[in-house]
Amino acid sequence: MTMNYLSTRNKDLRLSASQAIAKGLAPDGGLLTPAVLPRLPASSLETMKEMSYQQRVVYIMNSFLEGFAASELTSYAAEAYGGGKFSHEDIAPVRKLDDGTYCLELWHGPTCAFKDMALQILPHLLTASLDKNDEKKTVCILVATSGDTGKAALEGFRNVDRTRILVFYPKDGVSDIQELQMVTQEGGNVGVSAVLGNFDDAQSGVKKLFADEALAAELAERGYFLSSANSINWGRVLPQIVYYASAYCDMLKSGAISKGQPINVCVPTGNFGNILAANYAKVMGIPINRLICASNQNNVLTDFINTGTYDRNRAFYNTISPSMDILISSNLERMLFELSGRDDKLVREYMSQLAEYGSYRVDSSIRTKLKKEFSAGSCDDVQTKAMIAKMWNEREYLIDPHTAVAFHVLEEYRKETGDDTVTVVVSTASPFKFCSSVLTALGVKEQRAGVDILDQLSETTGIPTPAPLARLKKCRRRFDSVVDKDAMETCVLEMLR
Repeated sequence: MTMNYLSTRNKDLRLSASQAIAKGLAPDGGLLTPAVLPRLPASSLETMKEMSYQQRVVYIMNSFLEGFAASELTSYAAEAYGGGKFSHEDIAPVRKLDDGTYCLELWHGPTCAFKDMALQILPHLLTASLDKNDEKKTVCILVATSGDTGKAALEGFRNVDRTRILVFYPKDGVSDIQELQMVTQEGGNVGVSAVLGNFDDAQSGVKKLFADEALAAELAERGYFLSSANSINWGRVLPQIVYYASAYCDMLKSGAISKGQPINVCVPTGNFGNILAANYAKVMGIPINRLICASNQNNVLTDFINTGTYDRNRAFYNTISPSMDILISSNLERMLFELSGRDDKLVREYMSQLAEYGSYRVDSSIRTKLKKEFSAGSCDDVQTKAMIAKMWNEREYLIDPHTAVAFHVLEEYRKETGDDTVTVVVSTASPFKFCSSVLTALGVKEQRAGVDILDQLSETTGIPTPAPLARLKKCRRRFDSVVDKDAMETCVLEMLR
């Protein structure tokens, strides 16, 4: 069967895998999605159990990427996840906390966040796609980040031939360490700018640039075209499916679960891409039962899952888990596409309502399917800090604020339901990316300034600072641009002169 990609807003559109990855976003503003989600063979779990992470990448991704040889994918996986780029040999290790609770640590990569899992391989997929499409222009990657995607994308695309990358982040909407990681980024093809506004403003601004036909024409004359490294790009979501399959196989191999035993997955998420990948893994045949969606005080997803109404017309909170400070969850569109039976007309209607009124309410059929697959909860900063302290004091396990949100939501879910299914909590970032919040949670009031706070957290806990963050002490600040949300086009044109 030919593997094509279609738009969530137009099923008649058909693109190849290389075209979908190169474009990032469908021409009609929809998200490009596989025409069919392949099912894993019955023997796949036993087969993958004995594989390395790199081999699992090829095994899972191969069926989605028609036109890419297995040898190519093997080479990309080796370059992305080998060579000492990840500090743990398992790449995405599963840590046991007790017999019923495990933590999938996705922050052992070069930028200490889960975005590395996809953004180390995406540049290989994208540059190969340019060749397969016989594309002569240079691609300019536009990224809106709520904290972690920006640095991971900058690092992944740094000095990659025939690419430029420009990252927008919300001014005062990321942690100090996250900002420092971005504004000190090395590379001759990179650019970074703060945006006056929140992440939704930055994300909406990037989508607006993609839809600007005049800008596209101007850039084409200059020899460029736009693409995305955000999770709107299928090349970002696909590698994330792998670590859910990998986690299950590692637990199977260790004897934590038996073959076919279902697990729950609890995911801290803002843009819905991470938990969407878990759902795709489930559809493919990974035995996942409940998908538990964990939100911070910006609980638009929690309310949607519990009520069927998506409403971004609410207060926006800057929290200590800033990567989840999002009210417009882009990847939810892909989930709506699946839950509606791939009804592109209905998805267009919902997205139109969201754009015009800031809200929509799904029909009863979708609400029923949504509740069958997902549970949801949220917590505020006080509860987040309390969970960081609890995990450290009771288990000597240091977690970042986003992971703490997930543990809190899981604890509440278990109290409410009595569900004792073995559960994997997805840990999305190193606690050292959020030193101030973590130290505050541990009761440390007097805190050091700048990068010295990294040493303070290390001294307080006895845990070494991750090497990529320790290197920040020697980095110089390269980028100081701050633009209004309506002036982002200027940044693009200046970079691509």
